[in-house]
Amino acid sequence: MTNRVATAADLDGLTATLTAAFAEDPLWSWAFPEREDLAEWWRFSINSALRYSSTWTMEDYAAAALWIPPGGTELTEGEEAQVEPMIRRLAGSRASSIMELLQRFDASHPNDEPHYYLSLLGVHPDHRGEGLGMALLADNLAGMDAEGFPSYLESSNPSNNSRYERLGYVQVGELSTPDGTRTVTTMWREVPAEARASAALRE
Repeated sequence: MTNRVATAADLDGLTATLTAAFAEDPLWSWAFPEREDLAEWWRFSINSALRYSSTWTMEDYAAAALWIPPGGTELTEGEEAQVEPMIRRLAGSRASSIMELLQRFDASHPNDEPHYYLSLLGVHPDHRGEGLGMALLADNLAGMDAEGFPSYLESSNPSNNSRYERLGYVQVGELSTPDGTRTVTTMWREVPAEARASAALRE
């Protein structure tokens, strides 16, 4: 399938695919048990990420990857102010736990080296088992290697960790939900030595 950079016109398609992809995810189904709540949260996050030209999709939205580029932020300052009211509206009595989880994500994020951050990677359930997610990720990483930037991600599903490791990621830490029932693996990928050398020659 063909990969392309997503635009604002893709917001509905991206939201549908990523909501379906994470509906049974160990972490995000804990945070947002109701699918429509998860869809609203993802739509909010995706809409912000689309201000950068680093969100990718496959044809028919079979898979999608949201990257925050070096120096970028997941949300604007104005959007940050909307997060807590939204979470409290969506989650009610569970809002404090979700806000604490988001704070743990922020605290775990590396800040000492410019890098790409994989905010979301998902495959539509109709296309699971076809290797599309890892193919999209590998294609994205090739471009980042050419630029000379490492990357960081959080794996919310332990079954995906080995897939990320095959593409060069290593575990650098972990965090858990406030109730301790879910664990997230934080992973970092250095630019391979050959790619780093090639990028340096182009500078």
